[in-house]
Amino acid sequence: MSEWYADVIVDISHEKLDRPFQYRIPERLWGKLETGACVTIPFGNGNKLLKGYVVGIGTVCKYDAGKIKEIRGVEMGGAGAEDKMIALAGWIRKNYGSTMIQALKVVLPARRSVKKLEHRTLQRVMGREEIISLLGESRRKKQAAKERLLQELVNQESIPYEWVTGKLGVSSQTVKSLERTGAVRVISTQTLRNPVRLSDTEEQKKHLSADQRRIVEEIMADFDRGRPDIYLLHGITGSGKTEVYMQLVSEMVDRGRQAIVLIPEIALTYQTLLRFYNRFGDRVSILNSNLSPGEKYDQCERARNGEIDVIIGPRSALFTPFPEIGLIIMDEEHEGSYKSEASPKYHARETAIEAARLHGASVLLGSATPSLESYYRAETGEYKLFTLKERLTGGHLPQVHTVDLRRELKEGNRSIFSRKLQELLADRLSRGEQSILFLNRRGYAGFVSCRACGHVMKCPHCDVSLSEHNEGKGADRGILMCHYCGYHEPKPKNCPKCGSKYISGFKAGTQQIEEKLREMFPGVRTLRMDGDTTRTKDSYERILSAFMGGEADVLIGTQMIVKGHDFPKVTLVGVLAADLSLSVGDYRAGEKTFQLLAQAAGRAGRGTLPGEAVIQTYQPDHYAVVQAAAQNYEGFYKEEIIYREMMGYPPAAHMLAVQIFAKAQERGHTLANDLADISRRYFDNRTERTCADAPQNASERPGQLQIIGPAPASIGRINDIFRFVFYVKCPKYDKLIQIKDLLEEEIQTRQLTNELVQFDFNPMNTM
Repeated sequence: MSEWYADVIVDISHEKLDRPFQYRIPERLWGKLETGACVTIPFGNGNKLLKGYVVGIGTVCKYDAGKIKEIRGVEMGGAGAEDKMIALAGWIRKNYGSTMIQALKVVLPARRSVKKLEHRTLQRVMGREEIISLLGESRRKKQAAKERLLQELVNQESIPYEWVTGKLGVSSQTVKSLERTGAVRVISTQTLRNPVRLSDTEEQKKHLSADQRRIVEEIMADFDRGRPDIYLLHGITGSGKTEVYMQLVSEMVDRGRQAIVLIPEIALTYQTLLRFYNRFGDRVSILNSNLSPGEKYDQCERARNGEIDVIIGPRSALFTPFPEIGLIIMDEEHEGSYKSEASPKYHARETAIEAARLHGASVLLGSATPSLESYYRAETGEYKLFTLKERLTGGHLPQVHTVDLRRELKEGNRSIFSRKLQELLADRLSRGEQSILFLNRRGYAGFVSCRACGHVMKCPHCDVSLSEHNEGKGADRGILMCHYCGYHEPKPKNCPKCGSKYISGFKAGTQQIEEKLREMFPGVRTLRMDGDTTRTKDSYERILSAFMGGEADVLIGTQMIVKGHDFPKVTLVGVLAADLSLSVGDYRAGEKTFQLLAQAAGRAGRGTLPGEAVIQTYQPDHYAVVQAAAQNYEGFYKEEIIYREMMGYPPAAHMLAVQIFAKAQERGHTLANDLADISRRYFDNRTERTCADAPQNASERPGQLQIIGPAPASIGRINDIFRFVFYVKCPKYDKLIQIKDLLEEEIQTRQLTNELVQFDFNPMNTM
């Protein structure tokens, strides 16, 4: 009879994640262990009993069988926060494809060697008379430093250590010599870092409207009955979704539970934190990539210790180790940033639902423009749908003007700004009101080309053009940069192919918009918020607080400025080149464009003043543009879902992207073809009909599997790595998991070294 073995990660809270250890499974535990189980194992030369987690089970012994130790037992009892995270990692591995270790690194990041934050105090031990005696002795011996310190200790029982070594200029050796005499002692206390630095002001609790109150009462009634559910809150921009969030959090905190508030961008942290902090004070904290390793570690410790009730942050905040999560809120749930682009490519929405199931918690998804997946599930009854159709201020949605840029050009306007936008900008500046200009691009130009021969400056390591960035001064101003691998070079004065001097950038970027705006309106105060101006820590808060404080008339930026921000003084939003995202070869292009335009327009008129928005486009008749201008989500959904059902795209069906990366082009091409063929044969053997051609109407062929490709990715090479992809579509998600499991087994047998395979379920972006 074969022996069974388990791969166990030991002491997962420390830096052991990269190496599992193999143990023999005793016969009494055969069939009782599964991946994620918590076990007791002997470890090290002294066979100290430690807790570990099973990350794999099999019959193959990888080491000398005589040296393999045996698992002592299975940890029983209720699952703690860490045990639930292990279970969540197992779920991620199964549903998104990765190694168990990769999944564990997502939910339980390895603790780095973080220096503890210490506060030291010098405490007087001897009585005042004895200190005076030592002071006299120091004077006689001309020990100036010791004299200064003792003089302070005559009248003070304790002194901050930093003040002793700083202000008084006393060395640590002098302090130690006094310690040896028994005159003083150094008291050291450790504190946890708090990255939240806000003034302690209490927000006036607002009265909820009847609709808001009904939503809160229904969600809490379900929770109190022990039937927490998944809810979708579809509220127009400015309808008070955040007020609903805060009231629900308050209710959960009153019940002794904790809440996680997910936001799609770090840029949203400042305003969201400000509102929650004013309501809940120091019981609120943040968790995001802008924090130092020490700050991140300490926020997790504060959560474990029960020092905070609410955490705010992007998708990684979902894995905060709260012991009793009661509510997970996902604001702007439609945003693509909730999907991880690194393996495992999990989506925070489904992962939050699974985490809530493990904790017995409620999940609230909120958006003015919900994702098609969420609205589809609400339509089919999988989620409970709530709507808020009126603005909290009692105002109306902004008046939207759609400008046809083709007509503008025909009528002689070659400016970045349409005549309507110029007119409204001048009006706002004269009235002292604020405006936002949004462009879905970063950098100074899209690409640089020669107008004489057509040569485009490309990255030598990637199949993409270089973008122009205006950095430096004088003749050296301007560099060309690759946004994929970081390669950069000076902008040439002449075309490297034909020598022509007519080489320049194409399409406008945020920097160029800022320059043109200042030319058009001398004296206009501007702020720019894009990938280049937000590289440093606290840059988001600095720019947003400056704009909120009225330090600029116009805020110019990319996508990050139109996601959930609330600026009461903004009465105009201009959307430049609105249809750029429609040109992307992606089945979600229409949805992304609608969401972007509707969200951008919704930034205007959120205070008491009425707002207007200008959408500049070359495709004014496209249904995504038309419905966004009308702020009509239901109308857009009805048109878009028909297209998804006809083509078999999510949410009508499910799709798996199998992505192949290789250093050698031919090896990558061969591997992609082999894996696609294995997928076809697997389902052919199970009498499933397959299709390797163009996608067909999935609704006419229920249960059918479709395999599209393989082919080179849209960007076939990045940083000298060749990229291939094929897609598998099927109405049943579990069929795609079977394909993933099969391909993972094949990949393990091949022991790839210069190739990598990743799986992306229901991808947010086609590769």
